[in-house]
Parts: sequence; structure tokens; C-alpha cells
Amino acid sequence: MDVATLTAAAVYLFTAYRYYVNVYKKRVIKKKWKKRRWWMLSIHRNRTRSSMDKQLAELLAEPSGEFDNFVRMSVNDFEYLLQKISPIVAKQDTDWRDAIPIKIRLAVTLRYLATGDSYKSLHHLFKISSQIISKIIPEVCSALNEVLKDLVKIPTTEDEWLSKAEGFSFPNCIGTLDGKHIMIVPPPHTASEYFNYKGHFSIVILALVDSDYCFMFVDIGCPGRISDGGVYNQSVLRQKIETNSINLPPPNSNTNLPYVFLADSAFALSTRIMKPFPGHHALGTPQRIFNQELSRSRVFVENTFGILSSKFRIFKSSILLDEVKASKVTMTCILLHNFLRKSIYSRNSYTPPGTVDSYVNGQLVQGGSWRLNNKETCITTLNAVPRRSTMNALETRVNFMNYIYERRNHSQA
Repeated sequence: MDVATLTAAAVYLFTAYRYYVNVYKKRVIKKKWKKRRWWMLSIHRNRTRSSMDKQLAELLAEPSGEFDNFVRMSVNDFEYLLQKISPIVAKQDTDWRDAIPIKIRLAVTLRYLATGDSYKSLHHLFKISSQIISKIIPEVCSALNEVLKDLVKIPTTEDEWLSKAEGFSFPNCIGTLDGKHIMIVPPPHTASEYFNYKGHFSIVILALVDSDYCFMFVDIGCPGRISDGGVYNQSVLRQKIETNSINLPPPNSNTNLPYVFLADSAFALSTRIMKPFPGHHALGTPQRIFNQELSRSRVFVENTFGILSSKFRIFKSSILLDEVKASKVTMTCILLHNFLRKSIYSRNSYTPPGTVDSYVNGQLVQGGSWRLNNKETCITTLNAVPRRSTMNALETRVNFMNYIYERRNHSQA
């Protein structure tokens, strides 16, 4: 390589370097640093610990139960939860500002679950920034899930299962099973995994309910494209039932019928899961009577989901959270539902008389009040998929049908 070539190469490299430096200098904006004009919005500057306490105190002073409606529970239950979650969500004050009180953190979360309001709406109500609220709600939900986790518990002894059977009219029924879609915003990078048959993105909840309208088992978070039966086949509940690790009672000695769970047509028929006979049956036929008896007991799970969505109105529209946080929030609502149903202070206000369907002599006389407030909900049914049943399952259903038909004729004789 001669001298001229080397010189030309050196000039080229130097020119390219100078061009790069000039472009880089132009791209870098040299702006003098300015002191921040504000630390928080002006509407937040008046927020003090006393002003936040005053906000709840005004609700407590109202004699018409405004506080109960605001957070969906009594003062006693609110204080109980406050005491339980305090060690988990407590924050320290700093030299810059005081920490948001735990009672306000709990009130924000309960109000969000009760109304489904946006973070921006809660921001104007509590004078807390939307960014902080987006951190408070998942944190408090995690704490509530931790302290209330024992309220959703499946029975593990024969005596516990037998006590569950006392509240159902269907013979040897120990629980009702159903699955629902919980609509969410489209999760990123999931393609059609969460896209259900109704054209929405959703997660699926599988629930087992007792005759007191409480959840005994829940499985939350399966992608929305899966049917009821598909969720059940992948759930821990199926394994527990098939292996009998939950100690289900042996068949009733008087009827020789097994103890079963009731479900809709989306589930596969088995010796432990009863579902209606398909098709239309004439009035008074054994199949029609069996379906009526099964539907009357299975309505417990329908009422339970109805109460849940009417009281926690976050389910009135798609949950604006990712699938993980949406599952966490849904679990919090379920735990709070059981907590309030079992509370001596909040049970009557949470589910007053007339909330659930009323039956007299097997006939529906009045629908539950939750149906009036539940015309718009984002908890929807799952798609039914036809499945071939085993001979043992078909025979078991026929035995139940014959027993129910004979019992009906004997009672009318």
C-alpha cells in the first residue's frame, strides 16, 4: 500500500470522526438543570394525616350506614382487617413527608373493589396520586389474601362433607361447581391465548360453592380460551376428587347413591359430577324432574357469583390490570365475600333478606335482588363442549333420576 493510499484513508477516517462528533454534539441537548417547581400537585399539598382521618370520620358520623356502603363492610370488620394487615403494609414516615396511613390504604383498596373506579377517580377522591394508588392496591390485596386465605378452604373430613350436604335439596349433593370468564385488558405478547369464544380477553375462574353461598375452592387465572371442562381437567380439584385425598363420604347406606357435585352441561359427566340430561323433556317425565331438582340446587353457585359481581362492582367492566394482578384482585374479592358472609357484623348488610332466589315447594317465587343490579357484568359463562360420558357415569345419573322421581311421586301420594 503506497503513501497516497494511506494518506487518503487517514483523511477519510478523520473526516468521519469529526462528522460523528458534530452530529453527536447537536443531538445532545445541553439544558441547564432547573430546580423542581413542585414536589406534588397543589391539590395534594393540603393533604395531611388529620385531613385524611377526618374524611373517614365524617362517613362514620353518618347514621344512615354511609361507611358500610363506602367500603362494603361494618366498622368492626374494617377495624379487624386493619389490625390484621397493619404489620404487612405499614410504612415509615420520612423527613420529606408522612407515610399514607394504613386505614387510608385499606379504604382506597376497598373502594376500588366496591366501585371499580379508575385510579384517576380515586386520586381526586383521596388526594393521592394515581401512581401511588397503583402500588397501594396490589400491595393491600396481597396482604388481604394472606390474612384471609383460610376462609376459602375445601373440607377434608367425612363429617365436614356431610355437613355441607344438609343445605341442598338434591340428594347427596355436597357442592355446586361452575366456571366463569373474568374480562381483562388484552395481555401483551399472548396472541389469542386469553381470547375467549365471546370475543373478549379474559381469565377463567373455577369455583366450588356450598349451600351458604360461600366459596370452598377456587382456581383463578387460566386463559380465557379454555372451556369449563378444560379448566376442571387441569385443576387441582379434579386430582383431589379422583384420588379422594379430600376424604369424600362413602355412598349413602339408605340410597346406595354416591355423594356428588352438581355442574352444568359444560362439564363431563362422572360418578362424582352430575349434570342435566341434554335436550328438551316433556313435563312430568323423570328426566325433566331430575333436571329441575338439579337446577334448584345448582342455583347456589349462580347466586354466589351474582352476589359477588353486584357487591364488588369492579366486575361490571373489564379489569384494567394485567392477568396476574387481575387474578390477585379477583381472589381478594372472593376472600372478602366469604369473610363478610361469615361475619356477625356485616352479613345482614352485605346480603340482606331477598338477596338470593327464594323457593317454595320447589318453585321459584322470587328472584334475588342481585339480578336487578346485575344486568351489566363482565362475569360471563363459559363455553360448553360436548363430551362422551362413561357407562358408569350414565348409570349413576339414571339411579339418581329414578330415586328423585320415586321420591317426588311418594311425596305427592
